Amino acid sequence: MEHYAALARLARQRGFGVAVLGAPRDAQTGAAIATQAPGALNLCGGTKLDDAIALLATASGVVSNDSGLMHVAAALGRPTVGVYGSTDPRHTPPAAHRSATLWLHLDCSPCFQRTCPLGHSNCLRGIAPEAVWGRLQSLFPDAAPEAG
Repeated sequence: MEHYAALARLARQRGFGVAVLGAPRDAQTGAAIATQAPGALNLCGGTKLDDAIALLATASGVVSNDSGLMHVAAALGRPTVGVYGSTDPRHTPPAAHRSATLWLHLDCSPCFQRTCPLGHSNCLRGIAPEAVWGRLQSLFPDAAPEAG
């Protein structure tokens, strides 16, 4: 969660809007991210699927864990970075031209568990927000997108 908040701050500092999408069970995490990244909107549990799809369709770029919304963003042609920890991008990558993945491929990953069985979540904690931002920027062929 801390890394997503740091990434949201990076985007906000560069003038981008940030919306945190997720299911109702993600609302507390979304609220924490929005609190740590002033100006970010926590929409977890507050959108229907068609609303989330409409938001993704207008996004300059999308960063997501391995989820259905990540695949939707990629299918919509939005520049998409999939962040993989407990899952394996070799099995479920975002299948689109302007997409990329980040995965550390640690000995304990993939474990396919929602909560780290070893209690450290190093598979996600080891992915620096700056690396995610850089990977997202690499998906824009000429230059970074305009904020707006």
